[in-house]
Amino acid sequence: MTTAPAFGLLLDVDGPIASPVTRSISAPGLLDSLLELLAAGIPVVFNTGRSDAFLREQVIGPVLAAGLPAAARLHAVCEKGAVTFSVTADGVGPVEVDETVVVPRDAAVRLEALARTDFADLVFVDAGKRAMVSIEQRLEVDSATYLARQPEYEKAALEVFADLDLGVTWKGATMPDARGGVDWRIDPTIISTDIESVLLGKDRGAEMALRMLAQDGELPTAWRTVGDSRTDYAMADWLHAQGHDVVHVDVRPADGVPTTPYPVFEPRHTVHDEAGAAWLARLAAVVRGEAADDRDFDV
Repeated sequence: MTTAPAFGLLLDVDGPIASPVTRSISAPGLLDSLLELLAAGIPVVFNTGRSDAFLREQVIGPVLAAGLPAAARLHAVCEKGAVTFSVTADGVGPVEVDETVVVPRDAAVRLEALARTDFADLVFVDAGKRAMVSIEQRLEVDSATYLARQPEYEKAALEVFADLDLGVTWKGATMPDARGGVDWRIDPTIISTDIESVLLGKDRGAEMALRMLAQDGELPTAWRTVGDSRTDYAMADWLHAQGHDVVHVDVRPADGVPTTPYPVFEPRHTVHDEAGAAWLARLAAVVRGEAADDRDFDV
């Protein structure tokens, strides 16, 4: 008889796992704690807006190089639910893409060209995206400069959508197409602008994650979702709505902590991947029986 894992992890990547500065795993101890949890049978799913190429290079690559345990249950949901793949000790499995949510080719070409010409000093195009268009802050550009000019690109992107008669929403405002439809969204983050189907999101990613885990074993009896922005709460919202026991860990609570029907854990002294590393270390201690819970992980 098998025993369901005590909990499973749905992890946003940028912020909790990969540093928003280096865009890689760099927090001391983070990778070791993650591997310890995987070895203990804790299911882990990365639920990210990033491309599968980015995840393979910056996250999965280091995990495999460090030695992924043979019995690990590790999956990835990329581009907010549009792209999925699984990982074993032998490597990365086939990548699957939901073609129904891919940005139309004529729009993608123009949006990427806009970034490469008028905004080349500010951003670059994430060429690894299969469904979304993502325009990312250049590493040499400081955050204040980027955030000040980010709306300029997004307003220019709105003109592309209008010209192609594609309904779009941006910051709560909608611009329907000729049929009254709004199928696309311009979604700013602190380091990028994602242009995507309105069907995509961290809630869809959570749904895909459970489907993948159901194929390789029992589902956990409880969940931890982890993120660094308000949009990441959609993971916990979806799980709670489906009747699952869930706690959300917010590693950047300054973005605003909403009132939720489930607990939210927050760091006291650190943010982003440093807070992510502290929380993973505490969770590993819980699994080892050395800590009662993972609430006060940043003391």
